[in-house]
Amino acid sequence: MTEAAAELPQAPKEAQAVFGEFFPEAVRYAELLADAGVKRGLIGPREVPRLWERHLLNCAVLSEVVPEGVTVCDVGSGAGLPGIPLALVRPDLKITLLEPLLRRTNFLQEVVELLGLDHVTVVRGRAEEVLGTLQPVHVVTARAVAPLDRLAGWGVPLLRPYGEMLALKGGTAEEEIQGARAALSKLGVVETEVLHVGEGLVDPVSTVVRVVVGESPGGVRFAAKRAKAARVGRTRRRR
Repeated sequence: MTEAAAELPQAPKEAQAVFGEFFPEAVRYAELLADAGVKRGLIGPREVPRLWERHLLNCAVLSEVVPEGVTVCDVGSGAGLPGIPLALVRPDLKITLLEPLLRRTNFLQEVVELLGLDHVTVVRGRAEEVLGTLQPVHVVTARAVAPLDRLAGWGVPLLRPYGEMLALKGGTAEEEIQGARAALSKLGVVETEVLHVGEGLVDPVSTVVRVVVGESPGGVRFAAKRAKAARVGRTRRRR
């Protein structure tokens, strides 16, 4: 056990309420983050004492605003946040963890196998690289990946028509929306709002920016890219 892993606190009582029957798996994930996650540079050792409140619970409560039985792509998944906590509390979802770095995807694959998360798939790549090869999803999730305008440029094109992106943000969420309005409009976004989740479970509550698209996720430019990728895919299948 690393010195950082020794600093992992006992799970708070709220964790049992949030993770329910999957609480043992959540504890195992916290242990993996505190040990292998730190060793491999996926999280900083200073984050270990606040893993539960700041990371696992903060991400798990995102489930409050994810519809039932949908497909989800967690963009820039990193160490699996928010994708893995979401997967633990929502076995009804089909989740793809999308991450470009090999050392991170290796860790994610190990976690998925150790925790028995059969409804989770790990894909190595950038959002712009998998466009046209990854099936469009109902929901894109992200946490601490990039400012909203850039994040939307990566995540929104992966959505199905009328899908939504849920981005965990901090206290500047409203300002980010205002600054990104022009970019969001070009990407086919028709609605934005700030949500607060985890009341009574996390303090402070988690702030989520919800971005909803219309019939053309990503706008005209990405619609053309998707159409081209689909044509290429059909040609390859016929060969």
